[in-house]
Amino acid sequence: MDSLILVNKPMNVLSQFSAEGQKVGLSSVLSAPGYRVAGRLDSDSEGLLILTSDGRIQARLTQPKKQVWKQYWVQVEGLPESHALERLRRGLLLKDGPTLPARVEIISPPPVWDRSPPIRYRANIPTTWLNIQIQEGRNRQIRRMTACVGHPTLRLVRHRVGDFELGLLQPGEYRVVEVPREFTLKSRVRITS
Repeated sequence: MDSLILVNKPMNVLSQFSAEGQKVGLSSVLSAPGYRVAGRLDSDSEGLLILTSDGRIQARLTQPKKQVWKQYWVQVEGLPESHALERLRRGLLLKDGPTLPARVEIISPPPVWDRSPPIRYRANIPTTWLNIQIQEGRNRQIRRMTACVGHPTLRLVRHRVGDFELGLLQPGEYRVVEVPREFTLKSRVRITS
């Protein structure tokens, strides 16, 4: 049986084991020889990273044609109106081409930890939390999508990839999960704390 490692990647940590310049890598959180990241998060994004030693599992979790939904809690500047949300749902034209349609809904503030440093605060500009689901994973895609509709992302936390959930893991915490060889994303593997 293979295993996956579910990690809550903290803010300002790279989605790789080695450090780069002033930014620390995942080696500051854990040691996992032979494992690689299945789907990156920007250093200024937080939340669920899945580490695997199996290239087939990595491909199943990351390739858009496999249609794995990735879910994010996204705090944006302002109060998005229905037309902005509908543009996200239909797909947008970004500089690197059109995005696939996203699933988007306004949500109450999710159960997230305090962030260090905190997001910028502006007394006269409210913020809104969105739950955004996408099947792609282009560089800074969600940040570019929300900016395209006039609502820059202030905070982004990935909380689910396929059937794998962040659960109650706090920043820097991780959990090892056994996965059967015949692993498919259709199986209902539910990870909670």
